[in-house]
Amino acid sequence: MPVASQTQTYPETQHDKVALRDTVIRAALAHVPFDGWSRKTLVAAATSAGLDAAAVARVFPGGIKDAVAYFTDLADRTMLADLKGLDLAAMKVRVRVATAVRIRLEPWTPHREAVRRALALSVMPPFAGGSLRGWYRTVDAIWRAAGDKSTDFNFYTKRGLLAAVYGATVLFWLDDRSPGCSATWAFLDRRIGEVMQYPQLRARLTARFTEGLRALPNPRKLFGILSRNIM
Repeated sequence: MPVASQTQTYPETQHDKVALRDTVIRAALAHVPFDGWSRKTLVAAATSAGLDAAAVARVFPGGIKDAVAYFTDLADRTMLADLKGLDLAAMKVRVRVATAVRIRLEPWTPHREAVRRALALSVMPPFAGGSLRGWYRTVDAIWRAAGDKSTDFNFYTKRGLLAAVYGATVLFWLDDRSPGCSATWAFLDRRIGEVMQYPQLRARLTARFTEGLRALPNPRKLFGILSRNIM
């Protein structure tokens, strides 16, 4: 008797597509240390999700770039979901930010090699643009979760400073072998402490700059003197 063929169906709703991509990415993490972020990894992950090799192109049309970008997106969504269970409003801003960064990284500690491989790809031209966008979305999500509503220049300075702190913390975390990554969280607290001093530092620099301007001659008078001497 002929064997009945199995027809694989691809989810039609956006919710189902997101769920399937989440499943494939999570399955891929176990393969990345051996085969990197590669088609071989995605095929193995898709197979474990009950799909065939051809389904990889439907799940991630952009190939490895899509998969790596989706890994970042999955980590951001996981962080935001976990933060909803916390009373962030009762925390100081620096504690909110530190908590968000920690929650962003902690679930992926068993998969640090997958994160390391993704970072290695991020410096390559085909991946650089997507990596920068993903990096921005992460720090923006952290600040928004911390309650930031700035729309002026502070919006950019906060995200720029946090991007530097977050990047340094990720690199430290990748090689941290302390119990519970306690050394990483101590490192993070120190870096955030330094960043939180930025508004006071900026205020002092602005005050000094203003004082320096007051010591200069009136520009109109100076221009008048120069004009008379030249003419």
